[in-house]
Amino acid sequence: MHAIWVITKREFNSFFDSLVSYIFIVVFLGISGFFTWLLGSDIFLIGQATLQPFFSIAYFSLFFFIPALTMRMVAEEKRIGTIELLLTKAVSDWQVILGKFFACLILIVVALVLTVPYYITVWALGPVDHGSVLCGYLGMILMSMAYISIGLFASSITNNQIVAFLLALLIGVFFLIIFNVLSGSFTGTVGQLLNFLSMSTHFDSISRGVIDSRDLFYFLSITFFGLMLAESSLSKRNIVE
Repeated sequence: MHAIWVITKREFNSFFDSLVSYIFIVVFLGISGFFTWLLGSDIFLIGQATLQPFFSIAYFSLFFFIPALTMRMVAEEKRIGTIELLLTKAVSDWQVILGKFFACLILIVVALVLTVPYYITVWALGPVDHGSVLCGYLGMILMSMAYISIGLFASSITNNQIVAFLLALLIGVFFLIIFNVLSGSFTGTVGQLLNFLSMSTHFDSISRGVIDSRDLFYFLSITFFGLMLAESSLSKRNIVE
């Protein structure tokens, strides 16, 4: 655990050593705040004390932001050669991947914590379903875990950040949109399977305040397989070299 924590701190500090973290947090808060309070189906238009508008826009904005954060985490290190230096230390491939995963997850959590004033403001406007809000934040974290693992996998199989970004988006599109669209075109077992693979199905369930073991299993499974594929990609590269 010590090695993972050291890598986590290293990666987390690297976000703030550049403008990456500041840009991410400012843009994320700006977009989510704008659509939550000012535009479209915002809180005032709905006329209810709810954070559903925020969760809806954050659901899509994180889909783009997370690949932008993860695209450099392995690909850039492979390009400049620092990954070889890191792997010569007394750390395993799993520790490297987990350290990078937790660093990115902590940054996402920091960004979500900064939206707590939205929660407090909505609470001041009227009665709030606190359980639904807390579950919405849980859904955001679980969804972020899945996207981070996908992003790390994409970053681990290329030296090019742009390729890693586009590949992570491509894989994410299947979970975000395509499986959901296809599920409406099929019936029976195939339709149920595609509906289960759709991320919106599970996120919507959690954000409404319903915590189902199937939803937790879904997000944790994607996270595990994404991290496993990223570690496998790193291991194969080491074997080849």
